Amino acid sequence: MAEIGANTRLRVSPYYESTLSEGVAAFSPYNRMLMPVSYGDPVSEYERLLNGASMWDVSVQRQVEIKGPDASQLCQILSVRDLSKCKVNQGKYVPMCDHRGTLINDPVVLKITENHYWLSIADNNMLMWARAIASERGFNAHICEPDVSPMAIQGPKAEEVVAAIFGDWIKELKFFWFDDAEILGIPLKIARSGFSKQGGFELYLMDGSRGNDLWNIVREAGQPWGIGPGNPNPIERIESGLLSYGGDTDDDTNPFEVRLRKYVDLDLDDSVIGVSALRQINAEGPKRHQLGIVLDDDTPQPGHAIWYDVLADGKKVGSMSNGGWSPRLQRFIGFVLVTTDINIGARVEVLKNGASLPGTICDLPFV
Repeated sequence: MAEIGANTRLRVSPYYESTLSEGVAAFSPYNRMLMPVSYGDPVSEYERLLNGASMWDVSVQRQVEIKGPDASQLCQILSVRDLSKCKVNQGKYVPMCDHRGTLINDPVVLKITENHYWLSIADNNMLMWARAIASERGFNAHICEPDVSPMAIQGPKAEEVVAAIFGDWIKELKFFWFDDAEILGIPLKIARSGFSKQGGFELYLMDGSRGNDLWNIVREAGQPWGIGPGNPNPIERIESGLLSYGGDTDDDTNPFEVRLRKYVDLDLDDSVIGVSALRQINAEGPKRHQLGIVLDDDTPQPGHAIWYDVLADGKKVGSMSNGGWSPRLQRFIGFVLVTTDINIGARVEVLKNGASLPGTICDLPFV
């Protein structure tokens, strides 16, 4: 079996040794790091997320720190969502676009202080982008990747686990809000957030040397609730209708096409990157939209993360960007990005590995 050679371009996380001890079976590159994507028992990992508590190494969700007198202005220039009402210790999910109005990331922006922000990013080099824009516009802001590595605790029992470690005050945290915490000298910020619809928290570790210590603390505290390792679960996120930037988007995707219209404020100043282009796209109407699909074949089959052509009446109308077998629905489901003349209830075919698979277009989310 081929192996990935050791190199400084592909980093490991502060939790790396712990994930090895847990029996991690597969990694995927993400933001120049190795992200655990399987521990070899997908059924148990899925069930823990839906019924108990699951702990994830999501340190690949890197932070871009923007700090200084012009930090607020720069963050707004980068964001097509209005951030003017964002308060200290609040996070907001934010589409970020290039000058064409094309989606280039969808981070959570965390406001640390009035002049200090983190962009908790998806897989793209937003550090370089933020630095380039800051230099081009002459902003006074220091931009770096800080020593911050999130761990997620997700599932219906996640709140009990986190409360057992840090106290019941965490139960008062509202969605996307965060606060400071410490355990055995380990500095953290705790946010009610995470890439699942099962509820949970993200622990922003602020000392990379303590990753394995934090992992062991959470692992031990979570035992009464059956906690175990997992990862951003591909089928749960499909069932729940969660967008994966880079997985469900291509180099021409704008926020309107992938259900992010409510996060775009078109009345922002023209200085905001992408907003002028988005006004024009909005006026003309987007050419594609993201919907769900249910295949006719109800036989369990492997999922995929490769885009497949979608045909209607023999003509290509878009792509199926992901797919997987849903244990809850007992059907093979996925997302499609198709022309706007294809709507809910339409019958289409997916060309997958040389086979033509019929299916029906549906609304999102599935669950």
